[in-house]
Order: sequence, then C-alpha cells, then structure tokens
Amino acid sequence: MADSLVDWDLAARTASRLAGAGPQTTRAEAAAVVDELHECAGTAVAHVEGLTGLTPAAGAPTPVTAVVDRPGWVRANTGGMAALLDPLTEALQEKSGSRPGAVARAVGGRATGLQAGGVLAFVSSKVLGQYEVFGTGGRLLLVAPNIVDAERKLGVDPHDFRLWVCLHEVTHQLQFTAFPWLRTYLESQVQEFVRVSDLDPAALRERLRDVVASLSDAVRGKPLEGDAPAGLMALVGDPAQQAVLDRVTAVMSLVEGHAEFVMDGVGPDVVPSVRTLRKRFGQRRKGVGPVDRVLRRLLGLEQKMQQYADGRHFVAGVVDRVGMQAFNTVWTSPGTLPRKEELTDPQRWVDRVITPY
Repeated sequence: MADSLVDWDLAARTASRLAGAGPQTTRAEAAAVVDELHECAGTAVAHVEGLTGLTPAAGAPTPVTAVVDRPGWVRANTGGMAALLDPLTEALQEKSGSRPGAVARAVGGRATGLQAGGVLAFVSSKVLGQYEVFGTGGRLLLVAPNIVDAERKLGVDPHDFRLWVCLHEVTHQLQFTAFPWLRTYLESQVQEFVRVSDLDPAALRERLRDVVASLSDAVRGKPLEGDAPAGLMALVGDPAQQAVLDRVTAVMSLVEGHAEFVMDGVGPDVVPSVRTLRKRFGQRRKGVGPVDRVLRRLLGLEQKMQQYADGRHFVAGVVDRVGMQAFNTVWTSPGTLPRKEELTDPQRWVDRVITPY
C-alpha cells in the first residue's frame, strides 16, 4: 500500500506504537472483561430486536464479535479506510488521465501515513465500539481497554456500562444485517462522489496532507495558526460533492440516532443505571481538555455529535408520531431515508413518506 494516497501499513504501525496500552489490569481482570463483553453483545441482540421489531435478513451472515485492543482497532480501520480511499484515488486518476510517478507516490504516501498514524492513535484511545461496514465488513468491534477506561473515569457500574455500549453497537449490526442494501447504498454514494468530482489526484493528496498535518500538530499540542483546515470536510467544496455528502450525512445521522434511541429506550429494567450513564456519558463526549477539543473539531467529531443529536431527535419524533412499526418504513429503500432537512423536522418526513399511504 506504499504507493497509495496514504501508506496505510505505515499508518497502522505508527498508530499502534503511539496508542498506548490503556488502563492497568491484571491478566485475570482482562480475561474477565473480554468474556463479559462477548456475553453482553449476545444479550444485547434480543433486547435490540425486541425494541426495534427488526431481525436479520434471510441469508445474512452470522454476526461476529471481536473484542480488540487499540492496535486491533487501528488495523481494522486502516483496512477499512484503504478500501474506501484507495479506489477513490484510483478512480480520480483514471478520470483525470494523470498519475504521479512512483517516487512521488511513495514519498507522499509515507509522509501522510506518518501523520495519519498520529491521528489514528488519538482516535484509538477514545472509541468504544464499532460495527465494520467497509473493509472486512460484518464484524462488531469492542475496544476493551477504552471501555474499561471510560467506566472507571465515569464512575459507573461496569456491567451496566458494558451492556449499554453493546446495545448501541448491536443496533448498528442489526441495521446492516437486516437491510443489506444500506451498505450498497453507501458504497454507491462513494462512486457518485467520484463521478461528480473534478478534483485532480495531486490536489486531493495535497489537501488531505494539509488536513492530516493540522491534526498531527494538534495531537502534539501545537496551537493552531490562522485558518486551519476545517477537518476532513475541507476536502469537499464542489456543490455536487456537497449534495452527496448531505445524503451520506442524513443516513449516518439516522443509523447513529437510531442506535442512541435504542440504547436509552431499553430502560432501567435492562440497564438499571441507564439515566446516570446517559448524563455522565454526555459530558464525556464534550472533550476534556484543549487539545482534545481541537482534535474533535478538526476530525469532525463535533459534527458526529450533532449527527447523534439530530438523528435521535428524528427517530424519537417519528416514533412518537406514528409508532415503531411505521417508523421502520424508513429502512425500505433509499427513497424513504430521511433528507438532511427532515432530521430536525420529523413531521416533514412523516408527511412525505407515511401520510401518502
């Protein structure tokens, strides 16, 4: 992968070296955490299916849960990023008819790989879980050291917190196994992004390098100077590209908001301290220090927090109006997905999708 936009192998090695092991645990404690996370992931399935009324599609692959450390998360995500970004770069090169020389590709890829590694190291210390949609796909990842670190810092019941996290991630797992077209739809949006893009690969590389360099500076605590790139969104400027991004933002807000709704919706009968968890976890998401806050802004994590909020508002608003069964119409096809402007106005979606029928 050394001649791609980013040397992902180097990024993975760099991130794994910088990430740190996480909180101190004995071997027995670590083994117990792994066992309980597997158990919680299994337990969460019935609760999520019961609340949502959804089940995996016929023939859907059996879900796999992997409890990983920080380097394990890094390896999974560099693979997923390569699966998305490398074909994008290749398609842009084919479209433009230009291709940088081997030396330029290798040098540029290594430089960006080193910087990306620093960013991935930061993120790998924060993320709790993830359902892999791209890359290998189909795996539920639970990052054990980060879950233990978070529950200790929040001062919450470990079992409740672990189940609560699993409820969120298992909801994502169910979304993509119940409706396989969702992954195909997201992949088609990447292809559409390429189709409407006239960005030269060399310019894309330079703009990506500027963004990653700013993120790398923030990781090291270097203050921002002037107008720093506005996160990864700095790579998008064309109106047609923005339209694609709006569609992706809408569907990602839906899946994130749906998971937020479910993890709280199971109630105290399933997670006794759910209200305490929500209150304390909400504070955690705001970031705890100046470097943390800068990185969240540059990485677009603040936008992701808005996706959680808008998506949850949409799901709760629709369910309140028409019930869960009618809400599940949202998963029928790309045409029934919410539009970006409907996320903050659920009645507009109801009027467009539900009322006509």
